[in-house]
Amino acid sequence: MSVFPFSAIVGQHEMKMALLAAAVDPRIGGVMIFGDRGTGKSTAARALAGALPPIRVIEGCRYNTDPDERERCPEPNPSKRVRKVPVPFVDLPLGSTEDRVLGALDLEKALAHGEKHFEPGLLAKAHRGFLYIDEINLLEDHVVDLLLDVAASGENLVERDGLSMRHPARFVLIGSGNPEEGELRPQLLDRFGLSVEVRTPEAIDERVEIMRRCDALERDPKKFAAKWKGEDSKVLRQIDRAKKALAKVKTPAKILKDTAALCKAVGADGLRGELTLMRSARALAALEGDPAVTRDHVKGMAPLALRHRLRRDVLDETGSTVRIEMALEELFG
Repeated sequence: MSVFPFSAIVGQHEMKMALLAAAVDPRIGGVMIFGDRGTGKSTAARALAGALPPIRVIEGCRYNTDPDERERCPEPNPSKRVRKVPVPFVDLPLGSTEDRVLGALDLEKALAHGEKHFEPGLLAKAHRGFLYIDEINLLEDHVVDLLLDVAASGENLVERDGLSMRHPARFVLIGSGNPEEGELRPQLLDRFGLSVEVRTPEAIDERVEIMRRCDALERDPKKFAAKWKGEDSKVLRQIDRAKKALAKVKTPAKILKDTAALCKAVGADGLRGELTLMRSARALAALEGDPAVTRDHVKGMAPLALRHRLRRDVLDETGSTVRIEMALEELFG
């Protein structure tokens, strides 16, 4: 199946901005995308993964280990040879068991040879890439808990069946869902870094342009990919520059106070809101080539970082995004 170029996606600015920020700084904690069916949720995530350059891995390693971290490779006697592979993009199907997600004892080898071997799960395959969960609101809560814990720590620890295995599992977690089919528990939603709301485009011109581009991809995938290769290369260079510059981007004390004041004003639960807003605003500054985080960066990322962390008031019908915009206006003008 041909991957739709990231730069060819029409509209959906907020979703694309969230994915780019998460790609620059995985510590943001992943992206939750809520929206109607057929609005390009999975397309955008796959497109971003497809636009990134191949990664270097140890040949024969089932954990996508970086050759520069050879000592962390769980494979016995890892090869000294190196090869390049596409950035991993792993779909986690509904109904996945803990064994399939985390990894488990290889029963075939255990029964045939009486040996204990670990069979890596989906988390190992997603290491250094993207883990995508469609309809995450329908996934069993205990599995989502496990995923979020590993995504936060960057490491997967499995202790069962007499096995003890630990391996790196750093990935960008992307969840998508349709609110009409059930909501995610607030405790779990809060663990996602950014939350995006996507809607079916209303403008006729946008809808027509989407049809044109999808039709062009179906008719001649190679020609369509070649047409957008230059734009995708710009996105790739932008991400690469942002990653290199991220550690040097300054966050002034005044901006930290603005961030804390905004989170307090909207009544965000806990302190994850401040941390996520600070990190995502810094990632946005790096993407835009700015040396320091400004109030504009904070205002740009505030709805994404905070809308899913607000306490609900049954007497207030105002949506989360509107409440954040009102607070921004009141605090910063």
